[in-house]
Amino acid sequence: MGSDGISVRVLGDYGPFSTMGKSIGYLVTIKGSSFLIDCGSPLFQQIGGHGLTAIKALIITHCHDDHKRWFTDLALFSLYAPDYPHKLRICTTETINEGLIAASGPALCTSLSSDSKSVVDLGYEDYIDFSLLGPRPKFRIIRREDPDTVSRLEVVERDGTLVGPDRAKIVISSRNGRPRMLFRDPDSGEWVEPELFYPFSSTVFYEEEQNIYRDPSGYTIEAINAPVWHGVPSIGLRFRTASESLVFSGDTAHDTELWQILRTEKRPQRLNMSREEFDRAPVIHGDINDYIERIWSAERYREALVSFDDTFVVHDIATRKSVVHTDYRCLDRTTLRKDKALLTHSPDKMTSEWPLSKAEKTFLIRENDLCEVVGDRLCPMDAAVYHKEEGKYFVGYRNPEGRVTVYDNDGVLNLGGLWDLEKGTALFRVDIYEDIGGKYLPKLADDDTAHYVERADGRVELVSRDERGSRGIIVEDRRAGLSELRS
Repeated sequence: MGSDGISVRVLGDYGPFSTMGKSIGYLVTIKGSSFLIDCGSPLFQQIGGHGLTAIKALIITHCHDDHKRWFTDLALFSLYAPDYPHKLRICTTETINEGLIAASGPALCTSLSSDSKSVVDLGYEDYIDFSLLGPRPKFRIIRREDPDTVSRLEVVERDGTLVGPDRAKIVISSRNGRPRMLFRDPDSGEWVEPELFYPFSSTVFYEEEQNIYRDPSGYTIEAINAPVWHGVPSIGLRFRTASESLVFSGDTAHDTELWQILRTEKRPQRLNMSREEFDRAPVIHGDINDYIERIWSAERYREALVSFDDTFVVHDIATRKSVVHTDYRCLDRTTLRKDKALLTHSPDKMTSEWPLSKAEKTFLIRENDLCEVVGDRLCPMDAAVYHKEEGKYFVGYRNPEGRVTVYDNDGVLNLGGLWDLEKGTALFRVDIYEDIGGKYLPKLADDDTAHYVERADGRVELVSRDERGSRGIIVEDRRAGLSELRS
């Protein structure tokens, strides 16, 4: 099924502080080619060395550790594994790649010579074959070294031409020493941070070439930035075939009301110098937010609003207001559709009326419809509610006589009855089923006397224990019948 539609195997989908031990990673297979999207999950355990050698490229969305935790291990594996035929191919933006270089330096910069007699210096390029996704910025910050060893930061164009302080400045953070670019938008005359202000499609700051990966077999991979709002440099990804479109939105605070504020709010500058001194200064020490007059351009806002049209979206989710992820309570303020979205990166415990992903599940997007791959079957995601807790996955189907009530507490859902949780307003009742390898089986009592086990042949045993020992019986999957009842 890898060449028919777009297959997504979820390697890890928990949050950065999860007790489950599996951070973010996906294996996307399209037209027979497989790509790793981020590498925060335990890849060697899940895929193994042999499987990793078959991956066409690793695509990194941003440099938070829960998305790149195994990056240096993969780089070292590509250099030392005897059956790995090439360098590790990385696809991402220029800015994110620079972050990877900085973060991986201590692990990759030295090694032993082939005879183990010397410590040798290595470069990033000894491990990595970098392929650019997304456009290059027209302007960048460089460190210029003069012959007299004086070092200074400058904003230059791609050809090295110096950019004057009337067009761009460098603000060096007083908190962490990081240089960020302050840029004067030529249309409005406002001072902005260009990598936040402009979408990739803008030729004011970005080059026209989008560096979209185009495969001869007929699919494309494109980096997008307009709807991605996460703090660190981040991208989303759009996969396209002739009949399917899939977007990984990347970690983002997706809230159209917030986006509107970012677009419309004009901020007064808080200068700690005279206007004349500010105009002349190529480098400023302080907080860049004192000088930025607007966060988003109208162009970025318009593009963000349509980025998820006519596509299926794998999108991060949080509860109780995470400032860098999408709040479940704000889903009605997003451009997402419940029938075209799979929520991921969720907390260890969560209840949702939208489909939730889970590590080790495989989904198939075909003609922009979502199905779960269960053995040789394609099963719809048609439950009324999805629930994750302590590494287990449950689904609920509506039944007026069901044993479990779904409650809404300030926009966050929970299950009453079998789960001792804070309740709220009762919404509807459901029958709850435990998901075992994509098979739906009745929820067991919480007394540890019985549990389900998936066998090597794919069948499920109900194993029960009493004072005489344990015994197992084969149980049948209820999923197909539940789908029929719902329809």
